[in-house]
Amino acid sequence: MTKRIVRVRRRKKKKKIRRIAALLFLIALMMGGGFYYVSQVYTASYEELGRGDKSDLREEAVDIGDDPISILLMGVEDYSTDGKAGRADTQIVMTLDPETNKITMTSIPRDTRVELPSYKVGEEYAGKHKLNASYTLGELSGYGAEKLAVETVEDYLEIPIDKYATVNFEGFIEVVDLLGGVTVDIKEGFWERSSVDYYEKIEFEEGPMQMDGEEALAFVRMRKRDAALTYPRDERQRQFIKASIDEAISAGTIFKAGEIADVLGKNVSTNLSPRELYAIQRAFSKEESNTETFEIEGENTRLENGLYYFVPDEESLQNVKRNLKQELGFKLPSDYESTDDQNDAYQNQ
Repeated sequence: MTKRIVRVRRRKKKKKIRRIAALLFLIALMMGGGFYYVSQVYTASYEELGRGDKSDLREEAVDIGDDPISILLMGVEDYSTDGKAGRADTQIVMTLDPETNKITMTSIPRDTRVELPSYKVGEEYAGKHKLNASYTLGELSGYGAEKLAVETVEDYLEIPIDKYATVNFEGFIEVVDLLGGVTVDIKEGFWERSSVDYYEKIEFEEGPMQMDGEEALAFVRMRKRDAALTYPRDERQRQFIKASIDEAISAGTIFKAGEIADVLGKNVSTNLSPRELYAIQRAFSKEESNTETFEIEGENTRLENGLYYFVPDEESLQNVKRNLKQELGFKLPSDYESTDDQNDAYQNQ
């Protein structure tokens, strides 16, 4: 049985300055969803996970806006399946600590191999799958797309996922265009097919480029060209998030709020309530946020069934797990004073 790890409060000197409603930007901009101040309007589709007010890995529910929390951000593709059983091809774990004003982002490769138990999805869908299939099989099995995706990430990283948000690709192009485009400093040139016209190639040259919605979607989706090896998709997505934040807080965006809200309402789903979103907006509204990214190193390898999976470097994966636990304020075995305490902690995890 997994023991919940005791959370320890940490206090660090806060840095002053810039107004960033960090969660609101990242939820909506994670895969191009958009931006809006929750104090003005809340239009995302509110969907509970059906597990009460906390993760099973928590002893107590977190106090949103005061405690460090984790959020699973998912970019969902379902236009190829007529809106049914889509794939969560992008999964980013974000942590937010209101005390230290720190945000972290950890991308989990879509091809990571995970185990889906039969008691959740039934014998038909149980077994080893790629991570992005957890969302699909959660819906097909009736267990719940978001619920299975969240619990699968919890099992993989051994941390509680407190909240989730999904952004549908359908809203990507429209919101980026409403923002007036997004400028990204491209590190390496490549090309990708347009999602609007398959026979159109979009060229990306090294250096700053202002992208419209169609170009931005191609930029963050590319994964089959040679450049994907040296300029990986996860890095491009994080680049785009940061560039979009800058654009979203620029003058004039608030005047497009109504149009952006309409798009978000149709393409965003989350179990963050308006009150919780507002609490986070307040917590991050007067300080400069410090953003850090954690990377799970590894490589794509053909395994025994003939399919390619992402196989993590075990040391890298353990380091990421430890870092995330620290960001969430969990007490780790090395923090205990005695050897007996450490042994008890290990045995009960």
